[in-house]
Amino acid sequence: MPQVLESSSKSVKIATIVGARPQFIKIALVSKKLRQTGFHEVVIHTGQHYDYNMSKAFFDELNIPEPDYHLRVGSGSHGKQTGLMLRRIEQVLCKEKPNIVLVYGDTNSTLAGALAAAKLNLTVAHIEAGLRSFNRAMPEEINRVVTDHISDVLFCPTETSVRNLANEGISEGVYLVGDVMYDSALHYGRLAEEHSTILDKLHLDAKGYFLATIHRPQNADSPDNLSNIIEALNELPLPTILPLHPRTKRMMLKNIPTDPSFCSLIPPVSYLDMLILEKNASAIFTDSGGVQKEAYFFKVPCITLRDETEWVETVESGWNVLVGPDKDKILSAIQQIDSPPSRHKQFYGNGKSSSKIVEIIAEEIA
Repeated sequence: MPQVLESSSKSVKIATIVGARPQFIKIALVSKKLRQTGFHEVVIHTGQHYDYNMSKAFFDELNIPEPDYHLRVGSGSHGKQTGLMLRRIEQVLCKEKPNIVLVYGDTNSTLAGALAAAKLNLTVAHIEAGLRSFNRAMPEEINRVVTDHISDVLFCPTETSVRNLANEGISEGVYLVGDVMYDSALHYGRLAEEHSTILDKLHLDAKGYFLATIHRPQNADSPDNLSNIIEALNELPLPTILPLHPRTKRMMLKNIPTDPSFCSLIPPVSYLDMLILEKNASAIFTDSGGVQKEAYFFKVPCITLRDETEWVETVESGWNVLVGPDKDKILSAIQQIDSPPSRHKQFYGNGKSSSKIVEIIAEEIA
């Protein structure tokens, strides 16, 4: 990094606010670049994800510095959780007085961090800005829209996200930088190839299994939707590996009478293990936005258990199919797996988004 950037950044304090598994992955390389450039970064972990396998394991594995603050908010209703975060984040920001507050993605931690910072007249920068599913029934959509409209700096991962902001009248402070998750998939994918033993541990052959993840409330908290999905997974032509989100596990034990006999139910896995499972799956079934993208990064067909997606490029290019929690649609989508598209466009940057974000902060914002 040029010396002028480093010298100009030494007095700038940045507060990074995270709370959920996808955000830990997103900050890994950005935080590294910030610190290499000389910024003083303070990491605030809201505690939205507090299970070891969903939280601390990612800090350990990705070599992310331990959070300076752990707010231990835990689970709860959206209002309760966001309210507690807002109160505790505000207390930290008042104490630390950062110049810039970085928020990531679309969780309650994102919204609470942006709100607390905006009300204190601090500069808010949103990484992964401009995404829209256009489904206001999704809590994540509300978080995205509100966060974008109170942010001063908006780092967009795709051309589509830039257009979405423009359509809402947001054009100032908008930067097209690519996707930091693509950076992480490339960087940690190489480490995963060297260190992960998950395929041997589960006795799996490359392309000899399907991978599934289920965690969104509209699926995990709905007995009918969850049952439809599990029934479909049980009828797939290959065995399915299903790392169980804690919420999904609770709901399955409570509401699913059928034995998921053709699914291998396993605890949440580390990021490196997940990358290997994704890269080697014959196809992926998911309601996760991040997993949809990682499937695309690795050229693995994806079947999304939702009726809409914020990652429209993956659908328009033919690598992703939206089926919702519909058993018949899930099973019919399998027929597309044997003939994935021949074209695979780079929608998400060149793998250097983290560096670009830090350069913009150093040269234009700090």
